[in-house]
Amino acid sequence: MAKKKFYAVRKGKQTGLFNTWDETKAQVDGFSGAQYKSFGTKAEAENWLTETTASSTPKSTPTSTNESLVQTVLYTDGGSRNTGNVRGGHVRGTDLAAWAFLLQGHNQKISGSDGEKGATNNRMEIMALLEGLKAIRDHFSVDEPVLVVSDSKYVLDAINQHWLRGWKRNQWRKKNGEVVANKELWIEVEQLLGQFKHLELKWTKGHASNEGNVFVDELLNETMDKMAANQDSHTETVKQSQPQVHSETKQPEKKTPAPTETSKSVEDLKETFKQMGLFDN
Repeated sequence: MAKKKFYAVRKGKQTGLFNTWDETKAQVDGFSGAQYKSFGTKAEAENWLTETTASSTPKSTPTSTNESLVQTVLYTDGGSRNTGNVRGGHVRGTDLAAWAFLLQGHNQKISGSDGEKGATNNRMEIMALLEGLKAIRDHFSVDEPVLVVSDSKYVLDAINQHWLRGWKRNQWRKKNGEVVANKELWIEVEQLLGQFKHLELKWTKGHASNEGNVFVDELLNETMDKMAANQDSHTETVKQSQPQVHSETKQPEKKTPAPTETSKSVEDLKETFKQMGLFDN
């Protein structure tokens, strides 16, 4: 009897552990840059996924990257209008919530937003990141450096503090056995992250001076306003933002020729000619 193998897929259509080669092949066949490996035990496969995830997980640094120097920058934000009286209390089913992202790169600005009722702020923050990553994948490239700017420490810590790795290893349950909130969204995020070669996440203070963060905050509030007015809340906009070129070369000024002064007037010339006997009165 052949020894059972466990297959781990780090980069593919779907990542994780698989029990058969046919299942694994379906995830990596035709996928550019697929990474996968077989193991004799499940523990070895999980360790390999953990190690590679740890080495490739994007890290957040408070001040490292200048947003103006990165070709592709993604701003994300999520929010809700919780009508509850207690901060952190349960969200009511009629409460408005929305997410928004702004993607800048390749002389383009792509923004998107939508909302739902009864959703938490954290859920909207995850949705903003998820939809923003999809926009990069669909419009740009997962192979180039990307900077993600967010004011959600919950989202950033889940990625940079390796909460995702632990949740996945524990079948998407927390240490206390509870199912991770927004499990289905985190699974999608984890799968998308594995497709990016270089992704950096940066925290920014919300409702402050960061123009990108201010934009997405205003956009998601516009979405909630539309929801309150029973209007279509889904938006996605792609704008060309051709760089403006300011030339410092000045055109030479046109000079008006100075009028030529006649050394002598006509009368002066006549007088001279008279004295020489060349002009008759």
